[in-house]
Amino acid sequence: MNYFFLLLAFLIGVTNTFQSGVNSQLRLATQNPILSSILSFATGLCVLLVCYMLFNKDSIPSFETFRSISWWKWLGGVFGAFYVLTVILIVKEIGPANLLCLIIAGQLVAGVLIDHFGWVGFAVHPMNIWRIFGIGLIIVGGVLVLKN
Repeated sequence: MNYFFLLLAFLIGVTNTFQSGVNSQLRLATQNPILSSILSFATGLCVLLVCYMLFNKDSIPSFETFRSISWWKWLGGVFGAFYVLTVILIVKEIGPANLLCLIIAGQLVAGVLIDHFGWVGFAVHPMNIWRIFGIGLIIVGGVLVLKN
């Protein structure tokens, strides 16, 4: 297993936590959760455009290629918008630890189901007792964190 990728996965968790707080503060500054979400995505878009210009070596796909993409493959942006807007709306109410605990539990349950059924193009990794036990431990840990 590539330890660099494991480190990057860990850093995603760290930055997700800070993103929640930063976006929550942006909401306070703008007094508008939707505008804050737009600004957050616009900043991310600018960073991605710079990365694309600096590191992309492939040509831009044709318009026809974009038109041929199945509708559900565009849902990543919808899910991202749901994530950012919802976090902005609720992180101050429930706190970052509770928020992330529930997010992680949801991600793990969804991940195990996606693995088990091979949804959205992933290889099948059947559910087994160890995965179910792991989900149980996450849920127990979540209950403990939520107790404050």
